[in-house]
Amino acid sequence: MLRLYDNHLSGNGYKPRLLLAHLGRTYERIEVDSLKGETRTPEFLARNPNGRIPVLELDDSTCLAESNAILFYLAEGSPFLPADRLGRALTLQWMFFEQYSHEPNIAVARHWIQHLEMTESQRAQLPDRQEGGRAALAVMERHLGESDWFGGDAMSIADFALYAYTHVADEGGFDLGDYPAVGAWLARVAEQPGHVPMNPAPEGIVNPVGG
Repeated sequence: MLRLYDNHLSGNGYKPRLLLAHLGRTYERIEVDSLKGETRTPEFLARNPNGRIPVLELDDSTCLAESNAILFYLAEGSPFLPADRLGRALTLQWMFFEQYSHEPNIAVARHWIQHLEMTESQRAQLPDRQEGGRAALAVMERHLGESDWFGGDAMSIADFALYAYTHVADEGGFDLGDYPAVGAWLARVAEQPGHVPMNPAPEGIVNPVGG
């Protein structure tokens, strides 16, 4: 059985949880609290030397880290990963955008505001993070003015990757009302069969089909 190490507050952990729900895959979810140092233990570092969640442990005990790599692995052979060469490249293009331009600004601003007592340095950096996040949302808004989805004509793992932190961007001080096309896309994602909210099932065996 698949085993997912993640944290209920993490958008990066939500990405594979959401895809697993859409795929109807049963898995074991294990809560890990990085703020308490649980990602720095020898046991966890043996699974991911980078000391970050999420980590997906496969049936043969192979461990796969990095949320978007996990999405790519899980989506193979499903409708959420285009079969054609260009479609896959476009999907990856938006997933790289999410990690390079989106997550470092929107997710970091949210984390600082919601989960930390900000240091003076973080408070000084916050306006720049928020400016970068607004720039990323503006790129998404322009794209969504011409297309319903990222990476192709149907929902793909690029949408899973971008949805995770965008739908809670308000927690980082971003006004999503300024981006109506993004808001309409968020609603489309949430209306899809198999959608689950960010708050996960309790730690233990998760069966998206059976509830």
